[in-house]
Amino acid sequence: MTTDSIPVQATDTRPGTARKTRKATPSGERRRRLFRHPGAGRQHHAGPVAYILLGLAALVSLFPLYWTMVAASTDNTRVTQTPPPFLPGPHLLENLGKAWQDAALGKAMLNSLIVAGVIALSTVLFATLAGFAFAKLRFKGRNILLMLVIGTMMVPPQLGVVPLFMMMTELGWGQKLPAVIFPTLVSAVGVFFMRQYLAEALPDELVEAGRVDGAHSLRIFWSIVLPIARPPMAVLFMITFVHAWNDFFWPFIVLDMTNPTVPVALTQLSAGYVRDQSLIMAGALLGTLPLLALFIVFGRQIVGGIMQGAVKG
Repeated sequence: MTTDSIPVQATDTRPGTARKTRKATPSGERRRRLFRHPGAGRQHHAGPVAYILLGLAALVSLFPLYWTMVAASTDNTRVTQTPPPFLPGPHLLENLGKAWQDAALGKAMLNSLIVAGVIALSTVLFATLAGFAFAKLRFKGRNILLMLVIGTMMVPPQLGVVPLFMMMTELGWGQKLPAVIFPTLVSAVGVFFMRQYLAEALPDELVEAGRVDGAHSLRIFWSIVLPIARPPMAVLFMITFVHAWNDFFWPFIVLDMTNPTVPVALTQLSAGYVRDQSLIMAGALLGTLPLLALFIVFGRQIVGGIMQGAVKG
């Protein structure tokens, strides 16, 4: 090690003079050059290989939706031929109108909107409250309760179908929408997801500052936690809404064809002796359009929330 790299302290020891010190340290620019990452500050551009791979991924992701539209625009004979058609046909509007009428999709979509909306909102609210409690509040049995919540994720939902159905019948909710909504008002996955985010993104100092100012837990949750938790809340809402909209197993058990959701109503299209594949695809396309519209309207906010949460994390 050379002497020029060691800080030198110079002292004036002449009598009658004040003690003066001077430190010779490496300059700030030298430090920045020493510790700077080689790629820091550099804007990276994607090459042709990246564009090719991204284009292939987009094509693979969009192909099922495109094939659904193609099958919905042809007749049943053309769909079942080999090779199948890969270009849209002239019967799209006709098949959509017939599927809408045969499956009574108007009422089914309204029911699905109510069910998915209520479940998504309640899951986001309760999961955020529980995630905040498990992440930042100190109370007895916190770790045990968290392990119990996580443990419920390991239990197959099919094991609770019989007692849950009996409970809904005792409450008088058979064939009604509350039988679909109330068992899924909150999910263990949502609680764990929000707990993990708030444990990293919410500083303890903010919570303590709220306590010093005299705020109670709900006030801290409303004024401090909610603004920080908006990115994961948007993601959780979208995931929960899509899952509740597409759920078939439990609604098929507790609802009938007089008050169905969209997945239950679509079973009407395949109830005949000969299944009309083009009609089934038309119904599936109608059931997918609300989700596409939701993503088109709120997609930028959802993606922005994911990116903001990634930066904070």
